[in-house]
Amino acid sequence: MKKIPDTDKKPILLRVSLLQLASVTTAIVPLQPQEEKIISEPERLIAQVERVNQVAGELEAAILELKVIANTVNTQRRYPLFKKELGNICQYFAVSVPWVKRKADGSFILTTRKVDLFRAEREATLLAQQLRQRTKKRLASQRQRKNKSGADTKCLFKKVLVNKS
Repeated sequence: MKKIPDTDKKPILLRVSLLQLASVTTAIVPLQPQEEKIISEPERLIAQVERVNQVAGELEAAILELKVIANTVNTQRRYPLFKKELGNICQYFAVSVPWVKRKADGSFILTTRKVDLFRAEREATLLAQQLRQRTKKRLASQRQRKNKSGADTKCLFKKVLVNKS
């Protein structure tokens, strides 16, 4: 029996040898410590002010979302966790979040900012009133146009009747 050389091994060996050559010729760059960006204390202060105000904004959004969820629970009342005789599931008092303001002289004031829990309801009420007023005006102008056109036809009919008699 004659041995048939295995041809499948040659390409693999060739590929491996090419990879090995590539890895031998390519040097690995040693890790070097990254240059640390030196931040001055005033820059850190400004960054922290921005962070406090950003977190305050997120907290305000979370509080408003809590109110929306509580209102949903109040209106649906199909959750077995809460008793049906229970009134509102959540009560609301004045709420504020921390806020940092910058004064004209460049100094900062750590204060609070009021969270307006009922702003959405006031805006919705105002919008509803504006839409009702627009609808009333539109209906009134339509009535006036109908009355004018009706009056014109009545005058025409009267003139025709007067002329015939």
